[in-house]
Amino acid sequence: MSEQALSGLADAFNEALVEGRLTIQSCNDCGKPNMWPRYRCPFCQSADLGWKEADGMGTLVSYSIVRGVPPKGFEDELPYGLGVIKLDEGVQLLARLERDADGGFDGYECDAAVRFSPHPAEEMRERPVAWFRLDSGEGP
Repeated sequence: MSEQALSGLADAFNEALVEGRLTIQSCNDCGKPNMWPRYRCPFCQSADLGWKEADGMGTLVSYSIVRGVPPKGFEDELPYGLGVIKLDEGVQLLARLERDADGGFDGYECDAAVRFSPHPAEEMRERPVAWFRLDSGEGP
């Protein structure tokens, strides 16, 4: 399948990020969530897929802090964190990590509770990516 044919697959996910929401794809036939977006359900092969809002809570499965030699366009963001998040809904996704309360990333560890953190619409239009922060256990 061409790159252009795949380009619209994540449009609904990206638009939700612009609106400050985190969504995951869900099968309208078997009800199971999946991530990243697909044309068919990986469980029942149905093409009847939709989107549902995630609660935004999850667990940090793995992470990396990039301190040098960033990809082009990320030079001014060093250091930055990337993490694999397992959402409470059961799916996993790669996300950016916000700095912790001390302005760094020392508070992060595997199995830490994290929560989705909406970012400004302009930023999400330019570079759509889900952001997460450590969950302090206090409201949003």
